[in-house]
Amino acid sequence: MTGAMTGGPRYVVIGAGLAGFRAAERLCELGHGGRVTVVGAESHRPYNRPPLSKQVLAGTMRTKDLRLNAMAELDVVWRLGTRAVSLDPRRRVVRLPGREELPYDGLVIATGMETRHLPGTPIHARSVWGLRTLEDATGLQHALVRATRVAIIGGGFIGCEAAASLRARAIMPTIIDLAPTLLHRVLGPTLGQAITNIHRDAGVQTRLGVSVAGWEPQRRGGWRLALSDDSTVDADVVLVGIGTTATVDWLDGLGLDLSDGVVCDATCHVVGLDDVVACGDIARWPNDRFDTAPRRVEHWINAVEQARHAVDSLLVGRDRAAPFRPIPRFWSEQHGVRIQAVGVPTLGPDVTIVDGLLATSRRAIVTFGDKGRLMGAVAINDPVKLIEYAKILEAQPPIVHPQLAVVSRSLGVERARLQAS
Repeated sequence: MTGAMTGGPRYVVIGAGLAGFRAAERLCELGHGGRVTVVGAESHRPYNRPPLSKQVLAGTMRTKDLRLNAMAELDVVWRLGTRAVSLDPRRRVVRLPGREELPYDGLVIATGMETRHLPGTPIHARSVWGLRTLEDATGLQHALVRATRVAIIGGGFIGCEAAASLRARAIMPTIIDLAPTLLHRVLGPTLGQAITNIHRDAGVQTRLGVSVAGWEPQRRGGWRLALSDDSTVDADVVLVGIGTTATVDWLDGLGLDLSDGVVCDATCHVVGLDDVVACGDIARWPNDRFDTAPRRVEHWINAVEQARHAVDSLLVGRDRAAPFRPIPRFWSEQHGVRIQAVGVPTLGPDVTIVDGLLATSRRAIVTFGDKGRLMGAVAINDPVKLIEYAKILEAQPPIVHPQLAVVSRSLGVERARLQAS
């Protein structure tokens, strides 16, 4: 890639979260010889999001301590508080507000996700918050000053971590979720029930298998939530953590598959676009360590590793790039219990409790397999044994499947069709 400017190729990173930050860092680290511009919707310099539901909410970390640090000084142009409006791949231009155009020779898409809201949610009320941005955390902290009852809608990691942080502040949370257990979609029913029991033992109220059917404001502030089983929950503050949606509106009209993020091939190149890669929560790609279906991975470590790989792929070109085959890893700490996972447990229907008793102990190893192949493992307060299963996943060869070639060919055909349209 040769830029039109004498200063060398122009690289643009859309998204100033963790993945975008590490992508810019990698470009500088490799000495690309060009110019790097980072465009971010938030007005803040890149910061670390996981502590928002942990240390920040628990009051043990200040928001000013969240800023991400680079391994070296970044020689980049920061365009913060700026959203990408659209993309013109033929002219290789990103359109910004005010009809400004930002040309590129190589583009990294790292726009991440946005908080999803239920229909009818009073999202502009001062007592109703999500928890994805610095503004969310600050606003929620102010709302919690006089709160004693908090309703948390969503029993995923955000909801569970927030509940644990609130209990550390002597606030009584109630988690509401349509699933039968907490973390049901991520860890399945067996581990999900164990996590549910841990939360209940810590004093967290749970209303599971129900949804929010209505919101009734209370005279003295707060809300009465009507649930689908005709019961109610009263709360001074409501935290909504029901998941996220991909920030892809600026890519509309290009013929890309944006149904769940941005579809990439195995190298992280965006299918249908030249000299464009994606990384972090927004990227959906096939990791053939596990199967051939393009999937997103919303984990901190993946954002770091994929950002670096995507930049490497961008610089060497699609034809010479290597496939991105990480072993996903994530962790969470709730009520003093450390939950760690490797692989993709949701792809393993065969669940085995290898060690420990979930019903009576806070230590266990659980594996998830599929027809004799290990797909993932989860450790409860046992990080050492989890390393053994990470090594097994590392040693397993990529999936050899007759449909793999078909998938690769179909992605190539789709790419050619989009380029010709």
